[in-house]
Amino acid sequence: MMLGSSAFAGMQSSSGYKLIGQDRGHVAILNKNGEVEWEIECRHNSHDIAVLPNGNFLLHTAPNKIVEVTPEKQVVWSWESKPVAPYTGYVEIHGFQRFRDGSTMIAETGNLRIIEVDKAGTIKKTVPITVERPDSHRDTRRVRKTDAGTYLVCHEGLGKVREYDGDGKIVWEYTLDLAGQPATGGHEGHGVSVFNAVRLKNGNTLIGGGNNNRVFELTKEGKTVWSIERDELKRPDGRSIHLCWITSLHVLPNGNIVFGNTHAGPENPQMIEVTRGKKVVWTLDNWKVFGNDLCAVWLMDAKRGTIR
Repeated sequence: MMLGSSAFAGMQSSSGYKLIGQDRGHVAILNKNGEVEWEIECRHNSHDIAVLPNGNFLLHTAPNKIVEVTPEKQVVWSWESKPVAPYTGYVEIHGFQRFRDGSTMIAETGNLRIIEVDKAGTIKKTVPITVERPDSHRDTRRVRKTDAGTYLVCHEGLGKVREYDGDGKIVWEYTLDLAGQPATGGHEGHGVSVFNAVRLKNGNTLIGGGNNNRVFELTKEGKTVWSIERDELKRPDGRSIHLCWITSLHVLPNGNIVFGNTHAGPENPQMIEVTRGKKVVWTLDNWKVFGNDLCAVWLMDAKRGTIR
């Protein structure tokens, strides 16, 4: 089965990274000069994406579907989530991860579970998740398995990050707060709709807060030890950067953090790289190829050891 490519054109300022991302109805690879090297149609606003060790791409092509696609645009593997009885409602996927053994972790909203599926499409493991206010669109966002074998789950609708063991027991939890600011609606607003979390090598957790408008690092006790607040950063030329919906996270081996700044509008970067000293060293501002819904990005030339 082949997926057709779209005819999006465009190149803009240098990106500094070769990257793949989804927005504006396509998945596109940009080279370091911001030129499109490869693209394929993808009308779904993807929430996750991956480049696999074999060079293929794991794409989020529908609310409940992911596919593995070769550089020649051949689909070689796919998974479509469906409701599991007694549940009969919608099921969505917002987080997935390919493991070294070729199996794939998939978080299913509605079904309220994490599954691990082998190449043949057989479910090898099922981990239940706890959602007090189920919502098939907001039960989860990004989910990642840690080196310890636990699962970090961003519960957007609850405003919580929970860590589950292999049996579905909650072993750690953090509840986001509004930091004294009023909750406001819309994609440009402020809230606790958390999108992303990754476990750092020091045992702390880095959270991309979604519409919490911030990136922050927590200890296991829940203490914030580092953060970037929503109007704290400046471009190298001094212009202020407003943070909106924080999505993709890359923690580079040198300590720098690259994160997605979705829904922030064309006056702000779509992605930002900062040092631990909060100096902005790179931004993506490519509004010809991508737009305001760039949630899923993978830096293709990030060095080995990058956490994402």
